[in-house]
Amino acid sequence: MGVTVVIPARYASTRFPGKPLADLCGKPMIQWVYERSSLCESVDRVIVATDDSRIADAVEDFGGVVAMTRSDHATGTDRLAEVAADLTDDLIVNVQGDEPLIDPMMIQAALEPMLADNSIPMGTLKTPLTSMDEYLNPNVVKVVTNRQGFALYFSRAPIPCSRDFNDEINQHWHELATAKHIGLYVYRRDFLLKYPSLQATPLEAQECLEQLRALEHGYRIRVAETDLLGQGVDTPEDLERVKELLVNK
Repeated sequence: MGVTVVIPARYASTRFPGKPLADLCGKPMIQWVYERSSLCESVDRVIVATDDSRIADAVEDFGGVVAMTRSDHATGTDRLAEVAADLTDDLIVNVQGDEPLIDPMMIQAALEPMLADNSIPMGTLKTPLTSMDEYLNPNVVKVVTNRQGFALYFSRAPIPCSRDFNDEINQHWHELATAKHIGLYVYRRDFLLKYPSLQATPLEAQECLEQLRALEHGYRIRVAETDLLGQGVDTPEDLERVKELLVNK
């Protein structure tokens, strides 16, 4: 059962143009993501998926593998599916190109359930909430799961809403049966190829969360738990924080 990590990488970014090529302690950020993903014990290969020749050249310069894709994809998953069509591996991992400190064990944690059960079409990760601010922040996606670890719902809203201690939520937020979603995904290849043809759904549109399309069409998403965290880079200020972390290490 082969495993390929695909890292979608775009040059255009509203908040940080050219982000994948930003210098991070002497290497482009995409190289950090590539090399750290390669350290996962179950990963057979890593591919950067891009429509930009500048990113492709940078990846080839450090010895990485590139798949050139169309430029008209509406989502990163669509770009992933285009690459997967030319692969034979059973499992495709989507690692975001702005996670230079991704821990290989996070990828392994998301893979484990799907390596053990080939009936699972899709997997992802969750980690405990650390504060009331995270619970209320719409930019922090929350996930609730059933007793078997499959997603019931993802939301930007503070879910679940407790009837009994809403007035004292600041004291009780840590008791809520929710977790923070980590946007790392594993797809069974045949499901990934089918995914772009699934009709967009109302909940997906309302929450702006693409994974809800799978749930609304009746597909299960296995949510593995981890205490590890990456350090996403959305802005130049985020990049400086990551540089400080690397220098301190």
